[in-house]
Amino acid sequence: MKYQGNFFSLPNDIFILGLCPGELSVYSYLRRCEDHKTHQCWPSYKNIGSAVQMSENTVSKYVQKLVDRGMIATEPTKVTTRKGVTRNGNLLYTVLPPLDVIDQHYQQKLVELCAKGIQELQTIQKSVLE
Repeated sequence: MKYQGNFFSLPNDIFILGLCPGELSVYSYLRRCEDHKTHQCWPSYKNIGSAVQMSENTVSKYVQKLVDRGMIATEPTKVTTRKGVTRNGNLLYTVLPPLDVIDQHYQQKLVELCAKGIQELQTIQKSVLE
């Protein structure tokens, strides 16, 4: 039986990224809203906040943290009113595929581990030569 309904999925490995509950909530909401072909959406801070029970300022803080982590990208948008006035619109969010983010996390950890191993090897070599 194929389930049809209003749902989205996240891989289990999303939890290894060390996201705080607020980051996970905002990221999950953006995944829910995204167009599955373009991975883009444009909900307002107000709509995100209503959905995840946070203030707009708190949502803004977590959006920036997700951008810094490389999990989403944002672009400003413009809207033109009926009177022809151009104003700032909602941010356009591009939600990066979670498996790509998880792979990037593993790559970063591997680099850190290699650097630590090289540092330990240099310490051992230095102590042997002395």
